[in-house]
Amino acid sequence: MKIAIIGAGYVGLVSAAVFSKLGHKVCVVEKNKDRVANLKAGKAPFYEPNLPELLKEATKSGKLSVTDDYAQAIPNAEVIFICVGTPMLANGEPDLSYVFGAAKDIAHHIKNYCVVVDKSTVPVGTTEKVKKIIADATKLDFDVASCPEFLREGSAIENTLNPDRIVIGTDSKRARDILLEVHGKLPGERVTTDIRTAEIIKYASNAFLATKISFINEIANLCDEVGANVDDVAVGMGLDPRIGKAFLKAGIGYGGSCFPKDTKALHHMALSKDYNFKLLRAVIEVNGSQRRKFMGTIRNKLGDLNEKNIGVLGLAFKNNTDDVRESAALDIISWLTKEGAKVKGYDPEAMPNAKKALPALTTVNKAEDVAVDADAILILTEWSKFVDLNWAEMRRKVKNPVILDGRNLLNSVKMRKLGFKYYSVGRP
Repeated sequence: MKIAIIGAGYVGLVSAAVFSKLGHKVCVVEKNKDRVANLKAGKAPFYEPNLPELLKEATKSGKLSVTDDYAQAIPNAEVIFICVGTPMLANGEPDLSYVFGAAKDIAHHIKNYCVVVDKSTVPVGTTEKVKKIIADATKLDFDVASCPEFLREGSAIENTLNPDRIVIGTDSKRARDILLEVHGKLPGERVTTDIRTAEIIKYASNAFLATKISFINEIANLCDEVGANVDDVAVGMGLDPRIGKAFLKAGIGYGGSCFPKDTKALHHMALSKDYNFKLLRAVIEVNGSQRRKFMGTIRNKLGDLNEKNIGVLGLAFKNNTDDVRESAALDIISWLTKEGAKVKGYDPEAMPNAKKALPALTTVNKAEDVAVDADAILILTEWSKFVDLNWAEMRRKVKNPVILDGRNLLNSVKMRKLGFKYYSVGRP
């Protein structure tokens, strides 16, 4: 099937790579000419395991092409996926200008019947607005649908090739059948529903996962007060299949391009209907307070931070990505800098993006180098390779042997045997 994808971001490129692998002929439209040039040269614009290999394979086979010209992609497309960004506005509402802009461009270039699919995360009613924009500009027959993505950065290819479920929201049987065919070779339950329900499924899913994170962080804070171990609590809870073990990892809260934006967008959606979504408001508040609590722990253990040397391991919002959007690490580093601390940071993938966000940030080429003359080492991203660092050697390099582990990554007994004063979240 001939597929056009609007937007070469995380969702667009991962979808393009997977649809190409399934045998579809895919053309990606991206207005950023530099990104198009890099993609044609085989360079992925962000770090995502296995994505470069899939893109190279698809391009070589002729199944995937990239352009900045709608006229090359839209006229012959049978299915068009809108995968553009919906950044958060100051009031928590998503900015839909890119979605509506894509709809206008699509309307000016379609030549035959096609299905226009909103894959971007959008508020309820957005796909209907997309339909109106296109219908106002053309008399050609078309259908619209909502088909939200559920990829997780760092494992996006695996999530897309082996999805838990595929949600298809449309009021057209013809469109539904086409989208079932597009996804035909993929495993996972098919959830076919109406457009508005499909739109809210994505928000509800992310809000629930964020709720689990905020909940376990509140339990961790209580564990600190009563002398319990939140890791063991999480295991004991997670073995109950009604709860599940995923997203029960205590730390300094969630970040990234989805959870902060989607929880606030859903809360804004509720407020726009005069509904007080009290639970979701608490989830958002807890996430912010968790970062501030960790800052308080830093101050409590180190005292005056002025002129203190702080080594930071981890800059991305999570492991296995170079994404620093809404990263707790960058928030904490910004605060440390304002307090007068001298910060050195390291991340296996995210240092270029972190430097763009915080130009004054000093980075080092080796993880172990954050320890040199450090008054404390902070672990702010849960990269597994940090566990295997030569901590004995790092102990000899530090000025003050303090580790503040915001991700509960290291073994407390081992670190203390090496002579570190080790502090984590919700663990004795």
